[in-house]
Amino acid sequence: MKVHEYQGKEILARYGVPVPRGILITEASQARAAAESLGGRVVVKAQIHAGGRGKGGGVKLADNADQAVEFAEQILGMTLITKQTGPEGQLVRKVLIEEALPIERELYLGIVLDRAEGFPCMMASKFGGMEIEEVAEENPEAILKAWFDPDVGLHPYLARKLAFGLGLEGDAFKAGIKFMTALAEAYTDTDASLAEINPMITTTDGRVVALDAKIGFDDSAMYRHKDILEMRDLAEEDELEVRASEFDLNYIKLDGTIGCMVNGAGLAMGTMDIIDFYGGRPANFLDVGGAASEERVTEAFTILLSDPNVKGVLVNIFGGIVRCDMIARGVIAAAKKTGLSLPLVVRLEGTNVDEGKRLLEESGLDLIVGDGMADAAEKIVKATAGN
Repeated sequence: MKVHEYQGKEILARYGVPVPRGILITEASQARAAAESLGGRVVVKAQIHAGGRGKGGGVKLADNADQAVEFAEQILGMTLITKQTGPEGQLVRKVLIEEALPIERELYLGIVLDRAEGFPCMMASKFGGMEIEEVAEENPEAILKAWFDPDVGLHPYLARKLAFGLGLEGDAFKAGIKFMTALAEAYTDTDASLAEINPMITTTDGRVVALDAKIGFDDSAMYRHKDILEMRDLAEEDELEVRASEFDLNYIKLDGTIGCMVNGAGLAMGTMDIIDFYGGRPANFLDVGGAASEERVTEAFTILLSDPNVKGVLVNIFGGIVRCDMIARGVIAAAKKTGLSLPLVVRLEGTNVDEGKRLLEESGLDLIVGDGMADAAEKIVKATAGN
């Protein structure tokens, strides 16, 4: 789950991470009072769930309250296009008015889970305010790393090591250590999957401040953080993904044309790979799970067909906990409910597979049965070719 920048800063501030003073507005007329209360010279920042806002015109420095109103009028209601939004862009509904700070240096600090090591990894770089992926590719040695045990927290010596590596000195050195320790605590305590501060700045008066904040959380842990869950902004999420989450379906929309309904994340990844191998492009990642009900399968199929880019559907189910006959009934019900006219390939293996195939054969649906994964993928790619 993602939150907006202003929400991320609210969370970080609880743990003692220094953030600029800011006021959220939803109407341009509110910008004047916000700017005046923050000292006049402010930054006007679009609030969307995507990075690269500055390059897209979503972040502007205003010298006074009049200019803040002008910029707020420009940004609110605009469709902001960045690398992360895709060409369709994202509508700006909220704007953060934030105090302008005396920036001395822009640095990078972030925490991600390193699955290979089994620990969170704090990464730091002198190259802040730019795409960290570009830094990693062009100058990997510029990224400093420190792994820490979440049950223990970030050891002071690790924080000092990173602070030395960033070239922090004097008051900024001490502030940087506190900043890193607080960020590590916030990351661990909130079950975050990502905490990225880009840029983390030093100011001319020796402070270290989170000028930006991008935080993502583990969906499975949100039952422990009802306050964070309440921050979820459904308007920022894909409509089909929101609908899928209501039925506990793992759905991610992609840019291909072949809809995939699979049970199990590993099988879903394998299915997408083999579609690509045969020259097709998956339209989604959809895992109905191991305990899928007929209702969930029907809803999953309906969601697949709600994507106008889908030209055909591949159902690839291995029946272990979930039964093949139940999957078949769900597919039949959904196909009839939606009046399916697209190519449909079904591959079933496992529990009650014979009963599942019998139901499909007697359904009257115009479908293709796949004999194994490769055969099913090849058939759906062939059936959708040219569509």
